[in-house]
Amino acid sequence: MRYDVIVIGAGMVGTAAAWHLQKNGSKVLMLDRKLPGLETSYGNAGLIQREAIHTHPFPRQITEMVRVLPNQGTDIRYRIPALLRYHQALLQYWKFSTPDSVKKIESEWQTLIAHCTSEHQVMIEASGADKLITRDGWLQLHRSEETLKKAAKTAIEDREQGVEHKVLSLDELKAMEPNASFEGFVGAIHWLNSWQVSNPSALVKAYAKNFEEMQGIIKESNVKEITPSDNNDGKGWQVVTDNETYHSDHLVIAAGPWSNELIKPLGYNLPLFPMRGYHQHFKISDKNTIHHSMFDMDKGFVMGPMQQGIRITTGAEMTTMDAPKNFGQLKTVLKLATKILPLEDAVESEAWAGSRPCMPDMKPVIGPADKHDKLWFAFGHSHQGFTLGPITGRLVEELIHDKPLTVDVEPFNAQRFAKK
Repeated sequence: MRYDVIVIGAGMVGTAAAWHLQKNGSKVLMLDRKLPGLETSYGNAGLIQREAIHTHPFPRQITEMVRVLPNQGTDIRYRIPALLRYHQALLQYWKFSTPDSVKKIESEWQTLIAHCTSEHQVMIEASGADKLITRDGWLQLHRSEETLKKAAKTAIEDREQGVEHKVLSLDELKAMEPNASFEGFVGAIHWLNSWQVSNPSALVKAYAKNFEEMQGIIKESNVKEITPSDNNDGKGWQVVTDNETYHSDHLVIAAGPWSNELIKPLGYNLPLFPMRGYHQHFKISDKNTIHHSMFDMDKGFVMGPMQQGIRITTGAEMTTMDAPKNFGQLKTVLKLATKILPLEDAVESEAWAGSRPCMPDMKPVIGPADKHDKLWFAFGHSHQGFTLGPITGRLVEELIHDKPLTVDVEPFNAQRFAKK
C-alpha cells in the first residue's frame, strides 16, 4: 500500500508529526518497533516546560568540571565507553558551550519553546486529553541562597520571553506541599505557566488514538531498510520492515535516539548522542501526596505526582544505547528523595530506563535532508522532545505541504554541522 507520508517514530515528536499531517489532508502511516508512548515519551518527568528557554551547556568552569569528574553526582554521570564512542560529538558540545555561542543558540531555541503549551493545547482539545493536564506549574527547589538568588534574577529577565514565575519562601513552600520535608532547603521558584502531565505515556497514546480516528494508520514494526524508489508520479520512498514493505511520497525520520542509525545507510552521519534517564514509581499514600512536581535544583532530580505513583526521575547518564542498566545514580537519588517524602513501596520491581537524543549544539534537527528529496528530519530534542513535539510536528507538516512556517527552521537544519 502507498501512503503520502510515512513517519518513522511513535514518540511524542513522531506522533505529533503524523497527527498534523493526517489532519491536514495527507494519508499517513506511522511506524515504530513499539506502539506510541512506550519509549522515552513514557519515562520523562511529565512536564510541558514553557519556562525551559535556557539550554544545558557542557561544563566549562573548572569548579564544575572537578565536581563532575568523580562520577558520583545525582545530576550527571558517565561511562567511559560512551565517552570514547561519542568523543567527537562531545568535543563539539564543549565548543558550542561558550557564553557567546550559548546566547545565540538560546535565542533560536526560544522560538520553539514559545509555542510549546499553545501547540499542545490544540492536540489536547482534539484528543480529549484535558484530564491528564494540570496547569498550575511546578516547583524548582533550592538548597542555597546563592542558587536561589541567581535563579530569581534570571527568572525576572525571562519574563520578556513570556515565562511567569513566583519566588517562594520556605514557609510558602511548606504551605503548598505540607507532606514534604524541606529541611536543608531555603526556598523555591514556582514556574507558573508550565504544565504537568499525570501520565506522559497516556498523553502520547491519546494523540495517537486521535490520529487513528482521523484514519491514520499505526503499525508496530521493526524498520530494516529505507531506500529511495521511483514510481509513476516521481521519486518516493520504500520502507522494508520485519513483515511488510511500504511505499510513500515523503518520509519523516522522528525516531529519537535511533534516528541516526536509520539514516546512516543513506549517507548521513549526524553527531547525535544518547543521554539516559531512570525513573521509579512509589505508591501514593496520605503521607506522601504532593500536588506539584518538584525539581531539586542542586541535586538534579524530579519528584512528580503521576497516575502510576510518585515518580522519581534521575538526571542524565552519559552511556551507550545498548549498555546494561546501572542503578547507582537512582539509588543515590532515592536516598535524597526519601528525606523529602516518605517513599515506602515501589510500584515496579525494576526501575525504568530510557535514552534521550542529544545534539552537540543543544538544538534539534528539524527540516529537509540535503541529499534526498522528500526526506525530512525531526529529532535531537534532548530533554525536551515531550515539550516540543507538537510544535515540531506542526513545522514538519508546514514544510511538507509548502506552507508559511510558524517558526524559522533554518537554525535547526541538518547541514549545520558540516559547516563546522
